[in-house]
Amino acid sequence: MSKHYFNGIYAFAAFLVISAFAFKVIQPIQVLPRMRLSPAYNFIDQDNQPLTSETLRGQFALYSFTYTHCPEPCYNMTETIREIQARLGEVDLGGIPVSFVTISIDPDRDTPEVLRAYGESIDADFDHWKFATTTNKDLLKTVVGAGFETYYEDKGGGNITFDPGYVLVDGWGIIRSEYRYTTEVSDADRILRHLGVLAEEVRNSTGSSKLAYEAAHLFLCYAP
Repeated sequence: MSKHYFNGIYAFAAFLVISAFAFKVIQPIQVLPRMRLSPAYNFIDQDNQPLTSETLRGQFALYSFTYTHCPEPCYNMTETIREIQARLGEVDLGGIPVSFVTISIDPDRDTPEVLRAYGESIDADFDHWKFATTTNKDLLKTVVGAGFETYYEDKGGGNITFDPGYVLVDGWGIIRSEYRYTTEVSDADRILRHLGVLAEEVRNSTGSSKLAYEAAHLFLCYAP
């Protein structure tokens, strides 16, 4: 085997040792897992303007999936997002903006005009909360079903079944957390906590601290 091969092994081993040391010294550190890349998309928002995945680079984005004539549990989802918006001041985000994106899974009914009327009916702040969809149903299914791994099925006649939940994406377009099941801690509390964890990682993962954060990922020190 070549000298470069062994040098690479030594370098990796040194990285592990340094990371473990930094992790031990700077504990406790918790992170959110880097689950997978979020899907790319090009949708239309409530103002009939393009909304793309690239638009949200550099900020945190919380995605939800619904349709405007949906009864429970959609109302609860809306209330959760409103609560998170109202309580963002509780979290030290270090100036990192947070956007909320609700993707309609019923593009036949939910035109931009309908999405805007729906947003207005729940007092949504359109500067930070976007409602979007696409008339390309195959693309919508690919983005929501495959990319965000959120199940839904249009059974016709306005009857849609789906698994409600939220997906948190960081500023690099990486999915960092999913919220699909009820826990003892409310979704709003968990999401707010996780936004703080993400912001802290962005602020502190430089220099020697970066090694500690990489070690936290390596050793699966995930925030609950």
